[in-house]
Amino acid sequence: MDKKELLQEVKERAGVWMGEDFDQQTRSDVKALLEGAENELIDSFYRDLEFGTGGLRGIMGAGTNRMNVYTVSMATQGLSNYLLNQFSHLDSISVAIAYDCRNNSRLFAETAAAIFTANDIDVYLFDDLRPVPELSFAIRHYSCQSGIVITASHNPKEYNGYKVYWEDGGQIIAPHDTNIISEVQKITSINQVKREKHQERIRIIGEETDSIYLEQLKKMSLSPDVVKKHKDLKIVFTPIHGAAVHLVPEALKSYGFTNIIKVPEQDVVDGNFPTVVSPNPEEPAALKMALDKAVEAGAELVMGTDPDGDRVGIAVRDHKGEFVLLNGNQTAALLLWYLLKRWEEKGRLKGKEYIVKTIVTSEMLADIATRFNVECYDVLTGFKFIAGLIRKFEGDKIFIAGFEESYGYLAGDFVRDKDAVLSCALIAEATAWAKDQGSTMFDMLLDLYIEFGFYREYLVSVVREGKSGTDEIASMMENFRSLPPETVNGSPVMLVNDYFKQKSFDTISQLRSNIDLPKSNVLQFFLKDGSVISIRPSGTEPKIKFYIGVRENLGKKEDFEFVSNQLNLKARRIMKDFGV
Repeated sequence: MDKKELLQEVKERAGVWMGEDFDQQTRSDVKALLEGAENELIDSFYRDLEFGTGGLRGIMGAGTNRMNVYTVSMATQGLSNYLLNQFSHLDSISVAIAYDCRNNSRLFAETAAAIFTANDIDVYLFDDLRPVPELSFAIRHYSCQSGIVITASHNPKEYNGYKVYWEDGGQIIAPHDTNIISEVQKITSINQVKREKHQERIRIIGEETDSIYLEQLKKMSLSPDVVKKHKDLKIVFTPIHGAAVHLVPEALKSYGFTNIIKVPEQDVVDGNFPTVVSPNPEEPAALKMALDKAVEAGAELVMGTDPDGDRVGIAVRDHKGEFVLLNGNQTAALLLWYLLKRWEEKGRLKGKEYIVKTIVTSEMLADIATRFNVECYDVLTGFKFIAGLIRKFEGDKIFIAGFEESYGYLAGDFVRDKDAVLSCALIAEATAWAKDQGSTMFDMLLDLYIEFGFYREYLVSVVREGKSGTDEIASMMENFRSLPPETVNGSPVMLVNDYFKQKSFDTISQLRSNIDLPKSNVLQFFLKDGSVISIRPSGTEPKIKFYIGVRENLGKKEDFEFVSNQLNLKARRIMKDFGV
């Protein structure tokens, strides 16, 4: 289809949105699009906003390819149809709904609630913004069959999203993910949506749910006596304008911490994120104000959560007394060490315990788990797969914790998604525990490097916009798949895992084996020197991602900077070999 034909089709689609089924503001916005730049009109209407395996995510505005009350309504109708079919044996069906700080999040949440009630589905709707993990908790606590949260995580302010959860409190996985997509795709017109709201079916929840959730978090504490001794530990926390603004400080207080220092400008709930370019705790700039506050206050720990309160970034003081930001793998290693060490000391390791990490998360976690004779399972990228494994092993094995390198952690199984609220409390407790032993989190990290090897991970994202970019990314993946390298940085490739073909190839024995994980467009190369390179296209952005993990021995703490530089050089040489 050439641009002239596409433009004509887009104008016809836009014309439908000028009808009486759409509110006056939407009609005005569409009129402006029709009279404005062609490219914006095309992008708004050239397709339906894709309902993926996790739900919706897109730029807000008028149009079929935008997040608005109509695309939310149609998605909710499709989900309602699926729930009514799946749970037809129940006398009643219910869902829980939460939302974050983003513009229109409350509107989209109320819109979805109305559609559910029109389909005779009961709703538990939070009275104000709440973090994602509390939505997961609420689904389980109120015995709901599903749940949604309105959020676009750390995307720019122009975006919003719609994430779907199942009755176990985890994000939807197979077969429900593809089945729900099929039902949503059947809703092709707003006229197919039932819109007669039944207010009596909506139960507003809030503080009473917070209290029960926080009580569960408090039960996860492993060192209450230590916290009592170090209750005045200076902790700087920022929610970066987001949903964890109240619950993280409350969780820290419930653990016993009394010296929580806030960043007032970032405690303001605002979907425009006025103090940051990106509200992503993986970005150093997002924590700058918190770090400045920590230096000013003489704090020992800095923590910042993302807008929907499921991920946390931290900074600790190094051996020079200066703050350093830890990446997701480093924080995960520290948190895992603390959890397993305390479980061991309390005599709670009985042989049935396990942890879970994603395939792109540091192999150091597997080494730590082995040290404590705890099983470590790998899953595909996405915390929903960790939740799926928890459900699979429920009643047979004991889940301790799950980790993903992108700053997401979970301990215990009463929540089934990454939980920054609990993570903040446990990270603070681990900091107090280290201090009680005359150490610091940074020293603990160096000790881990000495015992298990100095692991360092890097993420390189190559952005390719538009259809041509999508084609280029596909071509890159096909080239790596069909012509895998034999050596990288002079080190032989020992093992190739192709998660799309679900095959593993041992280059030494020439043997192939099956990979018992769902099909996914991911390639992994394991080198003789211990390096691991993982490659995958992003599921939400026009990127191809290269995860590079390297390792060297660290003999003593004094060699940290030298070995760190060696790892940086090794990673750069690997990137060069892969053309990035």
